[in-house]
Amino acid sequence: MLIYLDYAATTPMSEESLDIFNQVSKSFFGNPNSMHDVGSRASRLLDTSRKELAALLDCPHQGIYFTSGGSESNILALSSLIDAHNGKGNHLITTISEHSSVYHFFKKMENAGFDVTYLPLDEHGQVQLDSVRKAIRKTTILASIQYGNSEIGTIHPIESIGTLLHQHQILFHCDAVQAFGKVPISLTTLKIDSLSISSHKLYGPKGVGAVYINPEVKWQAQITNTTHEMGFRPGTVNVPGIAAFVTSAIAVCNDRIKEQGRIDSLRSALMNELKQATVKSHIEGHPTDYLPHILGLRIDGMEGQYVMLEGNRYGIAISTGSACQVGKQEPSRTMKALGYSDSSAKQFIRLSFGKHTTTEDIGKTAETLRYIINKFLQSKGG
Repeated sequence: MLIYLDYAATTPMSEESLDIFNQVSKSFFGNPNSMHDVGSRASRLLDTSRKELAALLDCPHQGIYFTSGGSESNILALSSLIDAHNGKGNHLITTISEHSSVYHFFKKMENAGFDVTYLPLDEHGQVQLDSVRKAIRKTTILASIQYGNSEIGTIHPIESIGTLLHQHQILFHCDAVQAFGKVPISLTTLKIDSLSISSHKLYGPKGVGAVYINPEVKWQAQITNTTHEMGFRPGTVNVPGIAAFVTSAIAVCNDRIKEQGRIDSLRSALMNELKQATVKSHIEGHPTDYLPHILGLRIDGMEGQYVMLEGNRYGIAISTGSACQVGKQEPSRTMKALGYSDSSAKQFIRLSFGKHTTTEDIGKTAETLRYIINKFLQSKGG
């Protein structure tokens, strides 16, 4: 039986989400932009889903736009906001450890003539408020800083950063794909202008996500005369996927406190078990400000790719970082930002937990990792 410990990459769809997807696909199959009754029924369900998601985020429903996922949410939000406000200047702020969709978007913006500041991380992978303050210029349009790192789980001081940026009239975009459903998020309280989330991190279907943009903030449509999602993106709206997404999001948020306490206990148990290994393991990330479902670590002398492949051989699915970076030979940008050499950075592995992870899974994983370590030492004559 496979032990799945890669929930930060994706989650299996919940039964309730699958059930809603099937029901809506059969009964609300109309295009919500169609004027007939079949389309109107789909439109009403879409409106209900928008309001339910807004309630979870504590924001006005007029600011919710449904997308095809977290990456599109990030790219559309950033491009729509920058295009609408580029009269202010050409300076942008982000971090070196953002999700690949954000990082490569800013690389593209550099090629388009924008000046981008990539904020450093401290030894725990956290952005310091003072570094944000020092990066601000009169020409700064926007800053994009993820809520929590997808590889080591460190949570950034989003509330303080948002307050600082708003004092300087700088737009703030936040990739909250890993954080939504794991930590409380109130967009009424936080000074966030734009936020991205994704369905498949929350036991909903793949290919669905959402963006929040403050209704008081101007944005520019990327495709002229687009009619879907109030002009935010083209393409027929995926009503069944959206309904299933919102269903799973409600369930996750309702169970958040209890479930995250359970997950945090499993994370601590595995950390304690790994301390008994022959070779030292190093836990990466912030000691207190972290997403409980993510555990990033290094094992001395062992490449993460080796540990991942050996784990898979013995029925345990872990990763070597963000799934969007798989297949690339470069070491993790997050690990490099922490100051590690290429060889040390390549020792990184990520285990991430979810609602199907059990105490027995943790015990078996610890036992297997110790076995892999001992086997590796024996092959090296240790």
